[in-house]
Amino acid sequence: MSGSSKIAIIAALPREIAGLVRGMRADAALLKDGVWLYRMNGAVVVAAGMGAERVAVAVEAAGDVETLISVGLAGGCRPGVAAGDVMEAGLVVDVATGERFVAGDGSGPTLATVGAIAGVAEKARLAETFGAVMVDMEAAGVARIALAKGVGFRAIKGVSDGYDFELSALAKFEGERGSFRTGAFAAYIAVRPWTWGKVITLGRVSAKGLAGLEVVLRSVIAEG
Repeated sequence: MSGSSKIAIIAALPREIAGLVRGMRADAALLKDGVWLYRMNGAVVVAAGMGAERVAVAVEAAGDVETLISVGLAGGCRPGVAAGDVMEAGLVVDVATGERFVAGDGSGPTLATVGAIAGVAEKARLAETFGAVMVDMEAAGVARIALAKGVGFRAIKGVSDGYDFELSALAKFEGERGSFRTGAFAAYIAVRPWTWGKVITLGRVSAKGLAGLEVVLRSVIAEG
């Protein structure tokens, strides 16, 4: 890894960092292991799949840095959190263990990390039980490693779906190494035309959230 990299930006899926690394080539040696790693001036950007196990793979690939930043898409858990928003968490809660991790300066909203894509009922429960504003599957894993390494931790997310948008069916399309089986998903919706409008909406607002996230991350990298 380049010695100039102070920040590791850790995402789950390659599409979550596609705008940030546009025009760059991933480290070819790591692709066979399902790891997309890009080196930029001041930062290393990694996507290695969904879930805590793949977070560990991504952080190991990133090497030694001063700050780990968990990025990507998250679900909204409360009214007023709109799809397409970009938010930085101040507290991350691991729902499975109850652990709580301060993120950034601690002033932002609460992000809950769960083990599977959260549907409407789960998002409501997370808001009620943990005060969650957002939900994802990776931030707590990044936070835990940052704490163990004694480095800084931040979590910056683009909101892909509001509190009342049902997404739980997507869990069945998780593939090997925390990937998303896009082909299987496309085949699933192709014969279910009643889902097309919802999928189009999800794609549009996710793109908006990722575009906003890219802007924020470029600013973070520039600030060093």
